[in-house]
Amino acid sequence: MFKFLSSLLADPQPHHDPLTAEDAELALAALLVRLARSDNHYGADERQHIEQVLATRRGLGHGEATALRERAEAAEAEAPDTVRFTRALKEKIAYEDRIGVIEALWDVALADNERAPEEDALIRLAANLLGVNDRDSGLARQRVVAARG
Repeated sequence: MFKFLSSLLADPQPHHDPLTAEDAELALAALLVRLARSDNHYGADERQHIEQVLATRRGLGHGEATALRERAEAAEAEAPDTVRFTRALKEKIAYEDRIGVIEALWDVALADNERAPEEDALIRLAANLLGVNDRDSGLARQRVVAARG
């Protein structure tokens, strides 16, 4: 799986092979890590929240979610830029799933109940590059805020 993501990130012309669920989750996890690191503070609370998001989305146990997050940290560190990363995801997943990616990003960004400008900027960039329109991105944020209470 890690080899797949490395090739996905390095290939400027992504192939149109279907993305497996595991590959998609690793790609999403790496994007969540990039978001959490965007404000130059990547603490235990953010790592734990990423694991919770991943566990909820995929029905993973604690150990599995931790392992996925750790693989995602390594993948994110190798990713040349967010642009290529999100474009590759756009080619591989359906629009509804891309909205789910935006929801997951907002879930991690709002975990500390603060909206850092760096996180907002990365989510706007990711939504744009994933082809998620402003309305759907805003609705995704609203759903996450409502779910948080």
